[in-house]
Amino acid sequence: MPLSARTPDLASLDLLLSVARTGSLGAAAREHRVSQQAASERIRRLEGLLGVQVVRRSRQGSSLTAAGVLVADWAAQLMELAAGMETSVAALRAEHHAQLRVAASLTVAEYLIPRWLVTLRRRAEAEGSELSVQLTATNSDEVADRVRDGRAGLGFVEGPTVPDDLSWREVGTDSLVLVVPVDHAWSRRRRPVTAAELAGTALVAREAGSGTRRALEVALRAALGEVTIAEPMLELSGTAAVRGAVLAGAGPAVLSSLAVEEDLASGRLCAVPVVGLALNRRLLAIWPMGSAPRGPVSDLLAIAVPHLNSRS
Repeated sequence: MPLSARTPDLASLDLLLSVARTGSLGAAAREHRVSQQAASERIRRLEGLLGVQVVRRSRQGSSLTAAGVLVADWAAQLMELAAGMETSVAALRAEHHAQLRVAASLTVAEYLIPRWLVTLRRRAEAEGSELSVQLTATNSDEVADRVRDGRAGLGFVEGPTVPDDLSWREVGTDSLVLVVPVDHAWSRRRRPVTAAELAGTALVAREAGSGTRRALEVALRAALGEVTIAEPMLELSGTAAVRGAVLAGAGPAVLSSLAVEEDLASGRLCAVPVVGLALNRRLLAIWPMGSAPRGPVSDLLAIAVPHLNSRS
């Protein structure tokens, strides 16, 4: 049967319960993020609708009348049922609409993950399910933080180090390459750059926390020990910004081979050989420790790396 016009709304009943719990109309108003005047008006409308007084107001605060106590008891039962319904409806929605939040380091986000997501989307459509994906591109440190605090269900970072409080799986490898503008002196040198030379050169570099920058620093210290590494000539946030600065003639940089592949092929940039330095790194998928990848997270991992073993 249809509801009577005298049936109060849930918001007003919830406000009444707050008044009962706090003993103050003002405190109840703050809980509901409305002004005290608005809360008072809502209670008056509730009383008019019910035809009984439910709140007794005084200088010492607000309390429920005998009728208000009865209404509050019924209201508590209704609120419990409403909360249960909300949870059930949310679960029902989740069956038909999956959401995947991914965070990825810039190299992965720009050069690898787009085709993975296209494949994932096509598979979801073929299965008749809905999938929305939110991708955040940032540096490797921030990716790990987002996975830790639940802002991302899956992350992709660049080695060489692995967060010891997260589960991970290798999804591929990447090589770093020293690149210079075509008119740079190093573009014409006949012998490779040594690790020591590179350590002492002010580079165009990514920001601290970048997987690319950390990989270079780790490689230099592995080759040279606790060497002093020159401060960057430019520190830029993002691979595209570093690449653009090198193209503009700023100076040398060490970047992912994925980021400069087309520039090297077209001759817009020059690659300079480096000796005595291991410039390969792993690309890793990460997720919360102790949880097994499920749903879209598992599906995306299967697309990214179908044949590699996991560690958790």
